[in-house]
Amino acid sequence: MSSMSRVVGVKFKDYGQIYYFEADGHELSVKDWVIVETDQGRGMAQVATLGDAPMHPDGEQELKPILGVAGADDFAIKAENETLAAKAHRFCRERISERSLDMKLVEVEVFHDKSKVIFYFTAPGRVDFRELVKDLVREFRTRIELRQIGVRHETQMIGAVGNCGQLCCCRRFLRKFDPVTIKMAKEQNLFLNPSKISGMCGRLLCCLGYEQHNYENFQRRCPKLGRRFRTSQGVFKVLRSNFFRETVTVLSEEGEERDFTLDEWTEIVQSRADTPSDQVQQAAPRPPRQAPRPQAVAAAERAPEAEAPLEAPSGGGADEAGQGLVQAVSSEATSEAASEGTQEKPGPQRPRQSPAAKTGQGERKSQGRGRRPRRRGGRKGGGSGS
Repeated sequence: MSSMSRVVGVKFKDYGQIYYFEADGHELSVKDWVIVETDQGRGMAQVATLGDAPMHPDGEQELKPILGVAGADDFAIKAENETLAAKAHRFCRERISERSLDMKLVEVEVFHDKSKVIFYFTAPGRVDFRELVKDLVREFRTRIELRQIGVRHETQMIGAVGNCGQLCCCRRFLRKFDPVTIKMAKEQNLFLNPSKISGMCGRLLCCLGYEQHNYENFQRRCPKLGRRFRTSQGVFKVLRSNFFRETVTVLSEEGEERDFTLDEWTEIVQSRADTPSDQVQQAAPRPPRQAPRPQAVAAAERAPEAEAPLEAPSGGGADEAGQGLVQAVSSEATSEAASEGTQEKPGPQRPRQSPAAKTGQGERKSQGRGRRPRRRGGRKGGGSGS
């Protein structure tokens, strides 16, 4: 089946990415070989898709045109390049062994016009391959590039059979490696056996992420395991859930296990009934918060009278004035703290005292805390100074 297409998607390798080109004026079909112009030179690619290309985020997609359909000469060059790639692979492995480099050569790619040769390899860390590059340049007289890849790309290039008995997804159709975590295996209730959940590359199976969004949607609808709920049919504790049947298994107070679909469970559930004990009991009301101490309120009332000693004359009453200053500052701070603490929940207050009682109380405190007055006669045995 052939058709005139404006845009075609091509790939340079069986497992490679798909690139889009302009195909006006060429009658093409899937699996046809074409010659295209890339950023690194001319290449020979195979048509993979026909139709419109995905648009660029800005709404415009600039595509390069297809130069033409591959002919007999192009296929001859392709076969010659494959022979050159095999020779380069053997030569590079020999040089790696001679120089004792800790690296593994995976694949060699030769451009259609022989303008560049790329050597793909894996290594546990950084490798100093500068001398190896010099050997390759002297041998093949072209641009050489050594590109390090990961184990997942290595499996993609080589190909392998997975646990399912089919060719690995990365070799067949997977073009982008999405991150896969152990959390996905836990949410899917899989046995955490490394040999069961790992692929041929030694990493977690890529297929774990294919249905992850379905499991996430199920977990959002399903009640959490171990919780107890009060329903119209009694109190139940959630034991387990079944993703494929979309059901939950619960345990009643009588010790009977029952299964409910998610829709049935949503209809009968009323509220959570979690308590520390095994039986569902009504939670005891919290005791009321204690009122602030009445001493803070009384200190706020005595604050204005504490400022009187600040006006005492100098001389014998200087110490009493200093004591009055400290008492006034502490009383103001106490009154502020008491006012902030009693704005929302005022507590019981003492009955107001008369001014005479307050004055008497203040005098008794000042007398009790006052220092012993100094003698004005000067030192013992000495005369008064002039």
